[in-house]
Amino acid sequence: MISPSFPTSRSLAGSLALAFALLAGPAIAQKASLPVSSAPTAAATDAAADTGGLTGSVSDESTWQDLGIAIPAFATDSEVPTAAEGGNTAALGRNLAGVITADLKNNGLFKPTGPDALPGIAYPEVAAPLFPTWRSRGSEMLVQGFVKGAADGRLTVGCYLYDVALGTELARQGYVVQPGEWRRAAHKCADMVYSRLSGESPFFDSRIAYIAETGPKNHRVKRLAIMDSDGANHRFITNGQATALTPRYSPDYKSIVYLSYLNGFPRIFVYDIGSGHQRLVTQSTNATFAPRWSPDGKTILYSMAVAGNTDIYRVSAQGGPSTRLTDSPGIDVGGSYSPDGSKIVFESDRSGSQQVYVMNADGSDQRRISFGGGRAATPEWSPRGDQIAFTSIAGNFRIAVMSPAGGSVRTLTDSWQDEAPTWSPNGRIIQFFRTAKGSGKGSLWQVDLTGSNERRLNTPVDASDPAWGPVLP
Repeated sequence: MISPSFPTSRSLAGSLALAFALLAGPAIAQKASLPVSSAPTAAATDAAADTGGLTGSVSDESTWQDLGIAIPAFATDSEVPTAAEGGNTAALGRNLAGVITADLKNNGLFKPTGPDALPGIAYPEVAAPLFPTWRSRGSEMLVQGFVKGAADGRLTVGCYLYDVALGTELARQGYVVQPGEWRRAAHKCADMVYSRLSGESPFFDSRIAYIAETGPKNHRVKRLAIMDSDGANHRFITNGQATALTPRYSPDYKSIVYLSYLNGFPRIFVYDIGSGHQRLVTQSTNATFAPRWSPDGKTILYSMAVAGNTDIYRVSAQGGPSTRLTDSPGIDVGGSYSPDGSKIVFESDRSGSQQVYVMNADGSDQRRISFGGGRAATPEWSPRGDQIAFTSIAGNFRIAVMSPAGGSVRTLTDSWQDEAPTWSPNGRIIQFFRTAKGSGKGSLWQVDLTGSNERRLNTPVDASDPAWGPVLP
């Protein structure tokens, strides 16, 4: 048996190394290796055209929902102990397939069948699937893989995507991870499958920051917390001595900007995820709100109330003097850059009620874009640049989207109080927090752009102010 070599990169967070060459395995030793990418390559797109155009647009979602995707437990060449969840490579193989299944199912686009409802596969079958067997089960697509343990404790995970009807391989990737990072390998595999079949950018291997809330209503403790996009690997970042609010990931994923209140004194901090250290960006005795990154990570927007007037300011991410961008009577809050950094969307009550406005990045050409009745608040620009998500307030609070010009308004949720939308890295899913009527408890939810696929993310305590970060490197 040939042992593949998986080059590592020091720039990869959390000791995850994508393999640039993945051998097919014992059944087809010496099969040509494929370049590894976390998104579809031009070569992959050409291959799709040769196999009947399997890469398609998600605009025809019914087509993809009908795909029968089988995901059996990942095989292992030798059942060895591992520090990863499950205790050995055989159990881990089932867990890997389970996470991949959950990722593909929960985004609402596919209906996969996971390892609990499928027979296991032998290690040689990973690279040589029994296509007639899977066809007889009605499977159209097949995701298979393997997991192997190394003497140093690291894990090698291989992931393959097959078209069962055509009997061909569509994509493959390999990963070398520390035991504690095994879920990242599963998310990367799910991203590969999602991207290859939908033509969309990946988003599963990403993380979410939010505000964890505990304690009575009149004395809430609000801590900064982070977790994987599916709610796993949860941890608290701050201890609750100071109130934390409105976190946002930096574009390079290395930092989180958030607002901290201690004894009524607001400060904007940038928390370095790798080192655990934080630095003060700006502070004031005036009420301060909603810090937000620029797309290049060099500046931070925030809102501040001075002498009864709230305006939007810009400050260097390293600190220093602030520049005021709005100067109108009333309350200007928020501020979310367009992906190219040329414009900013924000909310203002200058017209008499909360509405959404757009301006140039230097503060010029401020104009209202929401006119649909009721109020509009907490706007955030899609990473694609084609839509703006916001909170629509007309009796209840609902999550809605509109074009950057203000048209094509669509309401996606219909609950009592849904607010503070934040986009997935690929602009297909919106996360928000929902306040329960009566109890006032907050929880995190996700909804896709059709509005028909909604799900709750489990958190250990009440939750608010979510922020979805970019895909991990």
